[in-house]
Amino acid sequence: MSLSYARVIDTTALSGRLQRIVLQVEDPAALDIKHAADSAVGVYFPGTDTDDEDEGRNYSVRRHDGDRVTLDFVLHSHGPGTTWATTTRPGDRVRLDHARSWYRPEPTTRWQLLVSDLSGLPATARIVEELPADASATLLVEVAAAEDLDYLPDHQGLTIIPVIGTGNGYGPSKLAEMVRELTVPGGRGYCWFAGEAAESRAVRKYLRGLGWTIDQYDITGYWRVDSETWDARFSEVQDDVLPIYERALTAGKGDKAAFEEFDEACERIGL
Repeated sequence: MSLSYARVIDTTALSGRLQRIVLQVEDPAALDIKHAADSAVGVYFPGTDTDDEDEGRNYSVRRHDGDRVTLDFVLHSHGPGTTWATTTRPGDRVRLDHARSWYRPEPTTRWQLLVSDLSGLPATARIVEELPADASATLLVEVAAAEDLDYLPDHQGLTIIPVIGTGNGYGPSKLAEMVRELTVPGGRGYCWFAGEAAESRAVRKYLRGLGWTIDQYDITGYWRVDSETWDARFSEVQDDVLPIYERALTAGKGDKAAFEEFDEACERIGL
Protein backbone atom coordinates (compact mmCIF):
# COMPACT_ATOMS: atom_id res chain seq x y z
CA MET A 1 0.00 0.00 0.00
CA SER A 2 1.44 3.38 -1.03
CA LEU A 3 1.44 5.93 1.76
CA SER A 4 3.07 9.23 2.62
CA TYR A 5 2.25 12.32 4.59
CA ALA A 6 2.51 15.72 2.94
CA ARG A 7 2.57 19.36 4.00
CA VAL A 8 0.60 22.17 2.43
CA ILE A 9 2.94 24.75 0.91
CA ASP A 10 0.48 26.90 -1.05
CA THR A 11 -3.26 27.42 -1.59
CA THR A 12 -4.88 29.42 -4.40
CA ALA A 13 -8.51 30.03 -5.33
CA LEU A 14 -8.71 29.44 -9.09
CA SER A 15 -12.42 30.26 -9.29
CA GLY A 16 -15.56 30.02 -7.22
CA ARG A 17 -15.59 26.27 -7.79
CA LEU A 18 -11.90 25.34 -7.90
CA GLN A 19 -9.25 25.56 -5.19
CA ARG A 20 -5.61 24.68 -5.87
CA ILE A 21 -3.52 23.07 -3.12
CA VAL A 22 0.23 22.49 -3.56
CA LEU A 23 1.73 19.82 -1.32
CA GLN A 24 5.26 18.75 -0.47
CA VAL A 25 5.26 14.96 -0.15
CA GLU A 26 7.45 13.61 2.64
CA ASP A 27 8.11 10.19 1.05
CA PRO A 28 7.41 10.40 -2.71
CA ALA A 29 9.00 7.01 -3.41
CA ALA A 30 6.62 5.28 -1.02
CA LEU A 31 3.57 7.10 -2.38
CA ASP A 32 4.57 6.14 -5.94
CA ILE A 33 2.35 8.53 -7.88
CA LYS A 34 1.67 7.17 -11.35
CA HIS A 35 3.06 9.09 -14.32
CA ALA A 36 -0.27 9.15 -16.17
CA ALA A 37 -2.48 12.02 -17.20
CA ASP A 38 -5.28 11.10 -14.79
CA SER A 39 -3.10 10.15 -11.82
CA ALA A 40 -4.98 10.36 -8.54
CA VAL A 41 -4.29 9.97 -4.85
CA GLY A 42 -6.48 9.39 -1.84
CA VAL A 43 -6.43 12.35 0.55
CA TYR A 44 -7.23 11.54 4.19
CA PHE A 45 -8.06 14.64 6.15
CA PRO A 46 -6.86 15.48 9.68
CA GLY A 47 -9.24 14.46 12.40
CA THR A 48 -10.46 11.29 10.67
CA ASP A 49 -9.60 7.71 11.50
CA THR A 50 -6.57 6.86 9.37
CA ASP A 51 -7.59 3.20 9.36
CA ASP A 52 -10.99 3.97 7.85
CA GLU A 53 -10.60 4.25 4.07
CA ASP A 54 -14.13 5.67 3.73
CA GLU A 55 -12.92 8.88 5.39
CA GLY A 56 -10.72 9.72 2.40
CA ARG A 57 -11.53 11.09 -1.03
CA ASN A 58 -9.73 10.60 -4.35
CA TYR A 59 -8.30 13.67 -6.10
CA SER A 60 -6.60 14.04 -9.46
CA VAL A 61 -2.97 15.11 -9.57
CA ARG A 62 -2.94 18.23 -11.70
CA ARG A 63 0.87 18.45 -11.65
CA HIS A 64 3.63 16.29 -10.22
CA ASP A 65 7.30 17.27 -10.01
CA GLY A 66 9.49 15.32 -7.62
CA ASP A 67 8.11 15.83 -4.14
CA ARG A 68 5.71 18.60 -5.24
CA VAL A 69 2.12 17.63 -5.98
CA THR A 70 -0.61 20.01 -7.14
CA LEU A 71 -4.24 19.07 -6.49
CA ASP A 72 -7.17 21.09 -7.81
CA PHE A 73 -10.27 20.60 -5.65
CA VAL A 74 -13.73 21.04 -7.14
CA LEU A 75 -15.71 22.75 -4.38
CA HIS A 76 -19.21 21.70 -3.34
CA SER A 77 -21.73 23.06 -0.86
CA HIS A 78 -20.47 20.67 1.80
CA GLY A 79 -18.24 17.65 2.36
CA PRO A 80 -14.88 16.90 3.99
CA GLY A 81 -12.86 17.69 0.86
CA THR A 82 -14.47 21.09 0.35
CA THR A 83 -14.14 21.96 4.05
CA TRP A 84 -10.46 21.03 4.10
CA ALA A 85 -9.57 22.67 0.77
CA THR A 86 -11.13 25.99 1.80
CA THR A 87 -9.67 26.10 5.32
CA THR A 88 -6.24 24.46 5.10
CA ARG A 89 -3.18 26.70 5.29
CA PRO A 90 0.57 26.32 4.55
CA GLY A 91 2.17 24.09 7.13
CA ASP A 92 -0.86 21.85 7.61
CA ARG A 93 -0.20 18.12 7.29
CA VAL A 94 -2.32 15.56 5.44
CA ARG A 95 -2.05 11.84 4.62
CA LEU A 96 -1.88 10.67 0.99
CA ASP A 97 -2.48 7.09 -0.08
CA HIS A 98 -3.67 4.79 -2.87
CA ALA A 99 -1.95 6.41 -5.86
CA ARG A 100 -3.53 5.13 -9.06
CA SER A 101 -4.48 5.97 -12.65
CA TRP A 102 -6.79 4.73 -15.42
CA TYR A 103 -6.07 6.64 -18.64
CA ARG A 104 -4.28 4.28 -21.05
CA PRO A 105 -5.01 4.77 -24.77
CA GLU A 106 -3.40 2.12 -26.97
CA PRO A 107 -0.68 3.22 -29.42
CA THR A 108 -3.00 2.30 -32.32
CA THR A 109 -5.65 4.81 -31.20
CA ARG A 110 -6.63 7.22 -34.01
CA TRP A 111 -8.89 9.53 -31.96
CA GLN A 112 -10.02 9.99 -28.39
CA LEU A 113 -13.35 10.70 -26.75
CA LEU A 114 -13.03 12.42 -23.38
CA VAL A 115 -16.17 12.65 -21.25
CA SER A 116 -16.27 14.54 -17.96
CA ASP A 117 -18.34 16.49 -15.50
CA LEU A 118 -16.95 18.89 -12.89
CA SER A 119 -15.51 16.05 -10.80
CA GLY A 120 -13.23 15.02 -13.66
CA LEU A 121 -12.27 18.52 -14.78
CA PRO A 122 -8.74 18.56 -13.23
CA ALA A 123 -7.86 15.20 -14.80
CA THR A 124 -9.41 16.29 -18.09
CA ALA A 125 -7.30 19.45 -18.10
CA ARG A 126 -4.13 17.46 -17.57
CA ILE A 127 -5.04 14.92 -20.26
CA VAL A 128 -5.65 17.73 -22.77
CA GLU A 129 -2.45 19.48 -21.73
CA GLU A 130 -0.42 16.30 -22.31
CA LEU A 131 -2.02 15.24 -25.59
CA PRO A 132 0.50 14.97 -28.44
CA ALA A 133 0.43 17.98 -30.74
CA ASP A 134 -1.03 15.91 -33.60
CA ALA A 135 -3.65 14.11 -31.48
CA SER A 136 -7.35 14.31 -32.32
CA ALA A 137 -9.88 14.34 -29.47
CA THR A 138 -13.46 15.29 -28.71
CA LEU A 139 -14.39 16.43 -25.22
CA LEU A 140 -17.98 16.14 -23.96
CA VAL A 141 -18.02 18.17 -20.76
CA GLU A 142 -20.84 18.95 -18.32
CA VAL A 143 -20.24 22.00 -16.13
CA ALA A 144 -22.20 24.24 -13.78
CA ALA A 145 -21.48 27.51 -15.59
CA ALA A 146 -19.74 28.67 -18.77
CA GLU A 147 -16.86 30.12 -16.74
CA ASP A 148 -15.87 26.58 -15.71
CA LEU A 149 -14.72 25.98 -19.27
CA ASP A 150 -12.01 28.66 -18.86
CA TYR A 151 -10.09 26.16 -16.70
CA LEU A 152 -9.42 23.91 -19.69
CA PRO A 153 -6.21 24.39 -21.69
CA ASP A 154 -6.28 24.86 -25.46
CA HIS A 155 -5.26 22.17 -27.93
CA GLN A 156 -5.45 22.49 -31.70
CA GLY A 157 -6.78 18.94 -32.14
CA LEU A 158 -9.48 19.22 -29.47
CA THR A 159 -13.19 19.76 -30.16
CA ILE A 160 -15.15 20.75 -27.05
CA ILE A 161 -18.87 20.06 -26.84
CA PRO A 162 -20.18 21.52 -23.57
CA VAL A 163 -23.47 21.27 -21.75
CA ILE A 164 -24.01 23.83 -19.02
CA GLY A 165 -26.15 23.71 -15.88
CA THR A 166 -27.01 20.01 -15.83
CA GLY A 167 -25.65 17.11 -13.77
CA ASN A 168 -23.05 17.77 -11.08
CA GLY A 169 -25.66 17.43 -8.35
CA TYR A 170 -27.82 20.20 -9.85
CA GLY A 171 -30.03 17.86 -11.88
CA PRO A 172 -29.91 14.75 -14.10
CA SER A 173 -26.71 14.32 -16.07
CA LYS A 174 -26.71 14.39 -19.87
CA LEU A 175 -23.30 12.80 -20.42
CA ALA A 176 -24.54 9.37 -21.49
CA GLU A 177 -27.09 10.99 -23.79
CA MET A 178 -24.36 13.14 -25.34
CA VAL A 179 -22.21 10.06 -26.00
CA ARG A 180 -25.11 8.26 -27.68
CA GLU A 181 -25.85 11.27 -29.90
CA LEU A 182 -22.25 11.76 -30.99
CA THR A 183 -21.25 10.76 -34.50
CA VAL A 184 -17.89 9.15 -33.94
CA PRO A 185 -14.99 9.42 -36.42
CA GLY A 186 -13.66 6.45 -38.35
CA GLY A 187 -10.72 4.41 -37.19
CA ARG A 188 -9.89 3.00 -33.80
CA GLY A 189 -11.17 5.16 -30.95
CA TYR A 190 -10.56 5.34 -27.23
CA CYS A 191 -12.90 6.69 -24.54
CA TRP A 192 -11.95 8.08 -21.13
CA PHE A 193 -14.85 8.93 -18.82
CA ALA A 194 -14.92 10.63 -15.41
CA GLY A 195 -18.29 11.49 -13.93
CA GLU A 196 -21.31 10.17 -12.07
CA ALA A 197 -21.33 6.40 -11.56
CA ALA A 198 -24.71 5.62 -13.16
CA GLU A 199 -23.70 7.63 -16.23
CA SER A 200 -20.41 5.74 -16.40
CA ARG A 201 -22.30 2.44 -16.45
CA ALA A 202 -24.58 3.67 -19.25
CA VAL A 203 -21.64 4.83 -21.37
CA ARG A 204 -19.76 1.56 -20.85
CA LYS A 205 -22.77 -0.49 -21.92
CA TYR A 206 -23.33 1.71 -24.96
CA LEU A 207 -19.74 1.38 -26.19
CA ARG A 208 -19.78 -2.37 -25.65
CA GLY A 209 -22.96 -2.47 -27.72
CA LEU A 210 -21.05 -0.75 -30.53
CA GLY A 211 -18.49 -3.54 -30.40
CA TRP A 212 -15.76 -1.68 -28.54
CA THR A 213 -13.30 -3.94 -26.75
CA ILE A 214 -12.23 -3.48 -23.15
CA ASP A 215 -8.86 -2.00 -24.14
CA GLN A 216 -10.64 0.88 -25.95
CA TYR A 217 -12.03 2.57 -22.86
CA ASP A 218 -11.29 3.51 -19.28
CA ILE A 219 -14.56 4.54 -17.72
CA THR A 220 -14.64 5.51 -14.06
CA GLY A 221 -17.44 6.69 -11.81
CA TYR A 222 -15.93 9.54 -9.79
CA TRP A 223 -19.02 10.03 -7.61
CA ARG A 224 -22.57 8.77 -7.14
CA VAL A 225 -25.97 10.44 -6.80
CA ASP A 226 -27.51 9.61 -3.40
CA SER A 227 -24.38 7.76 -2.36
CA GLU A 228 -25.64 7.30 1.22
CA THR A 229 -28.57 5.17 0.06
CA TRP A 230 -26.34 3.18 -2.30
CA ASP A 231 -23.76 2.57 0.43
CA ALA A 232 -26.42 1.36 2.85
CA ARG A 233 -27.84 -1.07 0.29
CA PHE A 234 -24.36 -2.25 -0.71
CA SER A 235 -23.46 -3.03 2.89
CA GLU A 236 -26.36 -5.52 2.91
CA VAL A 237 -25.20 -7.43 -0.19
CA GLN A 238 -21.44 -6.93 -0.30
CA ASP A 239 -20.75 -10.51 0.81
CA ASP A 240 -22.58 -11.67 -2.32
CA VAL A 241 -21.03 -9.34 -4.90
CA LEU A 242 -17.46 -8.70 -3.70
CA PRO A 243 -16.46 -12.38 -4.24
CA ILE A 244 -17.38 -11.95 -7.92
CA TYR A 245 -14.70 -9.26 -8.24
CA GLU A 246 -12.17 -11.30 -6.27
CA ARG A 247 -12.78 -14.48 -8.30
CA ALA A 248 -12.28 -12.57 -11.54
CA LEU A 249 -8.95 -11.21 -10.30
CA THR A 250 -7.87 -14.68 -9.16
CA ALA A 251 -8.73 -15.99 -12.63
CA GLY A 252 -6.32 -13.44 -14.11
CA LYS A 253 -8.95 -11.31 -15.85
CA GLY A 254 -7.42 -8.00 -14.78
CA ASP A 255 -8.83 -5.20 -12.67
CA LYS A 256 -10.94 -3.62 -15.41
CA ALA A 257 -12.66 -6.86 -16.42
CA ALA A 258 -13.11 -7.81 -12.77
CA PHE A 259 -14.80 -4.49 -12.05
CA GLU A 260 -17.16 -4.92 -15.00
CA GLU A 261 -18.27 -8.32 -13.69
CA PHE A 262 -18.74 -6.78 -10.25
CA ASP A 263 -20.70 -3.82 -11.67
CA GLU A 264 -22.95 -6.12 -13.70
CA ALA A 265 -23.68 -8.11 -10.54
CA CYS A 266 -24.55 -4.90 -8.72
CA GLU A 267 -26.89 -3.87 -11.52
CA ARG A 268 -28.67 -7.23 -11.43
CA ILE A 269 -29.61 -6.69 -7.78
CA GLY A 270 -30.68 -3.11 -8.30
CA LEU A 271 -27.54 -1.21 -7.32
